[in-house]
Amino acid sequence: MRLREKISWLMGTLQQHLFSRLEECWERPFTTKEQQLVSILELVQIEKFVAPSSPQRFGRKKHDRRALARAFVAKAVYNHPFTCSTREALRTSRGLRRLCGYARQCDIPSESVFSRAFAEFAEMRLGDKVHEAMVEKFAKPGLVGHISRDATAIEGREKPVAKVRPPKPAPRKKGRPRRGEEREPKPETRLQRQVGQAAAEALKELPVHCDVGTKKNSKGYKESWIGFKLHADVSDCCLPISVALTAASVHDSQVAIPLMKTTSERVDYLYDLMDAAYDAKPIYEVSRSLGHVPIIDKNGRGQEVIPLAPHETVRYRERTVAERFNSRLKEEFGAGNVMVRGAEKVKLHLMFGVIALFADQLLKLIT
Repeated sequence: MRLREKISWLMGTLQQHLFSRLEECWERPFTTKEQQLVSILELVQIEKFVAPSSPQRFGRKKHDRRALARAFVAKAVYNHPFTCSTREALRTSRGLRRLCGYARQCDIPSESVFSRAFAEFAEMRLGDKVHEAMVEKFAKPGLVGHISRDATAIEGREKPVAKVRPPKPAPRKKGRPRRGEEREPKPETRLQRQVGQAAAEALKELPVHCDVGTKKNSKGYKESWIGFKLHADVSDCCLPISVALTAASVHDSQVAIPLMKTTSERVDYLYDLMDAAYDAKPIYEVSRSLGHVPIIDKNGRGQEVIPLAPHETVRYRERTVAERFNSRLKEEFGAGNVMVRGAEKVKLHLMFGVIALFADQLLKLIT
């Protein structure tokens, strides 16, 4: 079954059966936001990835982690900046409360329980598992034309880690070596190492702590921020296929090869679209070795820039989907309100927004 047929069938089922039955229980029609949340929760089905709470012989009963996971998805959909905002919405809205799995106000856990559950979800990498399953189900069956690769700044709420300056290497002798003299070869760059590394191994080498990043904005001016950087591979339909989080100071090109390998394992696609920050020889080589056609904007590095060919220019325009993805993630799904600390928790907060955006974008494809 093709992607459009899957979503059309699902929306027909939601509108004909699920919405009508839920509205009978509610005794009122759904609001537009509630319909969006119901559709996203039905597509994500995050409760399947969370084990139900086991019964305890002693102590206080543990809160259901499945309802908490649905509440965190609702937090991303409603773009609540704080957990207390989500709790207040659960207390005041009977519909939202029942959609997340709470029958009464007294069933809603405290903020400390939300925080402990969030830490558990971050440790088990819940967001990555759900996202990978959604890509497997909805994106893998078809052929993707273009993968647009880009990174965006994520502002953190913690102090940047002080950088440890590496010792200066011994100066190399200039000129040709003497007869019989052997000189040490130049150390491999990170991009050169990544050519032969697996995607997971390459990502482990990248720093993920909070630090200071600097990047040119769309108008060409430099801007700095304290926090992290989110790297994403986005399909033609604005569906995020692969996502990685790094420190803010990591250059965009350092994540291109592991993302490329990860995306190639998840979907079949034809073209790699990247801006001038990714203009490096190893990136071209890996893209071609995986059977793709790299279309990368040229980086003149102070010299005259050779423009793209006319047919490449037309295809390169498709890369705007990556910018739309970054914009929607920040403005609509919580990436602009990161209030947690630590790379694992920041990644989970962003992944709740990514999976909610993935489901919402699927629904937009048929409207």
